[in-house]
Amino acid sequence: MSNDQLETQITELDNLPEHREIVTFMRRSAPLNTSQRTALEDYRDLILEYPVGDLRQHFEHPERPLTVEIGFGMGRSLVLMAKANPERNFVGIEVHVPGIAQCVYEAGMAGLKNLFVLDADAIQVLREMPDNSINCVQLYFPDPWQKKRHFKRRFVIHERMQLVEKKLELGGTFHSATDWEPYAEWMLDILDNRPDMENLAGKGNSYPRPEWRPVTKFERRGLESGHKINDFIFKKIK
Repeated sequence: MSNDQLETQITELDNLPEHREIVTFMRRSAPLNTSQRTALEDYRDLILEYPVGDLRQHFEHPERPLTVEIGFGMGRSLVLMAKANPERNFVGIEVHVPGIAQCVYEAGMAGLKNLFVLDADAIQVLREMPDNSINCVQLYFPDPWQKKRHFKRRFVIHERMQLVEKKLELGGTFHSATDWEPYAEWMLDILDNRPDMENLAGKGNSYPRPEWRPVTKFERRGLESGHKINDFIFKKIK
């Protein structure tokens, strides 16, 4: 999909009636390579079908802490985190089919039993989860929606963070990262003013880049462009 086609699609969405819900993502078409096409068939047991209800019920050990990653891209970092944390369950939500295919290919080759993925609107998935049921929500390098008229599509706004807070268990965390400085400032302004959340780096600060977060493709691109990487980790305190 060209940039002109994408802009046209966004404009059409902006012109929908007001009662239509605003989405935080855009679907982009891309061809699958041979291994990705094969992975969708060979490892289809790793792909959940929406609606999924309580995500915990799909795991062999539903009592283990659950991490939900929103928009995992090609999934390499998500797979690495699942491999490094076998005592934790992971669900990745993504709308880019090649990313889903690549993620399940790598997860399947690694024999992971603690990771599922699904193609869905993360907001709808969160709404259907029981309150206080997720240990960690991850949002790494989301679309910054740079134009002012598109700010309403940013995931980090008060309305969506209220939903995230409801679904996090007490002591659970929301971990976001971005290489887009204006979005980082926006995130900090929103998150530091959520009374039920505590900035683990101290109010007004970004969190030192955690070694346990694998470098993502979008992070690498940002670094190559000279962008500063900002991590934010907020804990639910009430």
